[in-house]
Amino acid sequence: MKITPLAIAGAWEVSPVQNRDDRGVFLELYRDEQFSAAVGYAFPLAQANVSVSAKGVVRGIHYADVPPGQAKYVTCVQGAVFDVIVDIRVGSPTFGRWEAIRLDDTERHAVYLSSGLGHGFCALTDNAAVTYFCSTTYHPSRERAVHPLDSQLAIDWPVDDIRLSSRDMGAPSLAGALEAGLLPPFDSCRARREA
Repeated sequence: MKITPLAIAGAWEVSPVQNRDDRGVFLELYRDEQFSAAVGYAFPLAQANVSVSAKGVVRGIHYADVPPGQAKYVTCVQGAVFDVIVDIRVGSPTFGRWEAIRLDDTERHAVYLSSGLGHGFCALTDNAAVTYFCSTTYHPSRERAVHPLDSQLAIDWPVDDIRLSSRDMGAPSLAGALEAGLLPPFDSCRARREA
């Protein structure tokens, strides 16, 4: 597998080697020693989730308070999604920037986001199934969101009819979250190791 850092520090794209034959395909989705060598620390798996979305559903931009934060290893096991990483870390040189990767059941890439980065995706197909491996368990009191249609972020979602949850519709803009003191500081995120 190939693990490549993205333009936003703390995010990586994982490209697996797919072994195909007349029976189908086999691949390693995650391998600890390769991941740890590329990223610089081990990924402590605490919870695994699956979400299945209809075409046009946008989920995010979500993140957790730091500390403890929540790192995510994300892949699409059915269909396709436009996966978005947003730098919401106050003081980061790339604060407010986003980067997108297509995740699908053909190339089978994954993304890793360290604690403090925002994450969202848009389902490009019906029944798009996304699997998340998380470094900490879900705690509603620590979960935060930034509005995915925030004009400051200007994410170019590749669908015409976007469907949002009531939670995401009510999320603050990036500027609103910054003003309210809800965004994680870059230095705290850099000091955090997923140990």
